[in-house]
Amino acid sequence: MSEYQYYEFLAVDRPLDADEMSQVRALSTRADITSTRFVNEYHWGDFRGDTTKLVERFYDAHLYYANWGSRRLVLRLPAGSLTAKKANVYALDESLSAWTHSGHTLVDFSVSSEDGAEWEFDTSYDLSAFVGLRAELAAGDLRPLYLAWLAGLTVWELADDDEDEYARTVEPPVPAGLASLTGSQRALADFLGVDADLLAAAAEGSGPATANAVDRSALAAFVAGLPAADKDALLVEAALGTAPSPGPQLLARYRATAVPAPRGGTARRSAAELLDAAHRRRTERRQHERTARAAAEESRARAAAKAREAHLERLAQDTEQAWRDVDGLIAQKKSGAYDAAVALLMDLRDLEARTGGTADFDRRAGELRAAHRGKPSLMQRFDDMGISK
Repeated sequence: MSEYQYYEFLAVDRPLDADEMSQVRALSTRADITSTRFVNEYHWGDFRGDTTKLVERFYDAHLYYANWGSRRLVLRLPAGSLTAKKANVYALDESLSAWTHSGHTLVDFSVSSEDGAEWEFDTSYDLSAFVGLRAELAAGDLRPLYLAWLAGLTVWELADDDEDEYARTVEPPVPAGLASLTGSQRALADFLGVDADLLAAAAEGSGPATANAVDRSALAAFVAGLPAADKDALLVEAALGTAPSPGPQLLARYRATAVPAPRGGTARRSAAELLDAAHRRRTERRQHERTARAAAEESRARAAAKAREAHLERLAQDTEQAWRDVDGLIAQKKSGAYDAAVALLMDLRDLEARTGGTADFDRRAGELRAAHRGKPSLMQRFDDMGISK
């Protein structure tokens, strides 16, 4: 199997300084490296660095995928905007883990191929599709974490080997808006291989996206009540570029104090219930698709039959001219003209067959064959058509 690996790192909150860039350059002589980005593709060999340590020390996002199915996205954000404890509520060994390092929370979305099959890439990926997830998580939008949990369930369903564990495992808190993901979240679901039917089943227990909306007046009141020293510090850090944008931090702090919207009494579901619901949806969807394909095929067949009937009706208006056209086509002594002549002969045979027999056609076609028996290419076409010798 041919090998392909893609590595990319982004520094979002601050660029790397000269010393840090020197350390990174020592890990790869072929990578495209700037103060904010590292990217390299491998068709042989491997990256010498420790990708986890690079994100812990220098970068805010890391993307990796290989054509044997391994996929990984690591995001680093200030621990004050998302704690590892909160993220790990959604953790599954198959798809998500989170930890704290030097004042940051690192969220690791990882899925590996279990069957060794080569991953067929319909599209390539880069971090620009996913980096918006950092701001969403920092602002309190936990849909990316729930998607990772669903990715783990997708792996479980493919494994299909521990139904008792499926029944014991209960879903984590379901964030609102699963039925209307953001662009970055849709990219994450695709990247992690979240089953579309499983996502649709999970979305039935999710509130509307409007539940994520922020009440402007309530937020304004919250900001007004913050200590002046906190607001001054946020503005100074934002002006100097020494800290991330204060927007997500403020939203996260606001949402942490806001009263959560009720979920309407929806009970938390087990993994087994979700997988069963996904199976039902998948079965129904495929049946609908089969029915739609059959209806479309039937419609196409009716249209083709109608067009065929109209063609034969036009031919019936002057069959003698059609026979003369056959003679003219054969006289050209060209492969394409022979094909057209045989097609016209088929039309004449079908036209006569509508009246209950083909005796006159057989006679005239036989005479035609006898007249042109010295043309082997034409004779082969006559044989294929069933015009007797």
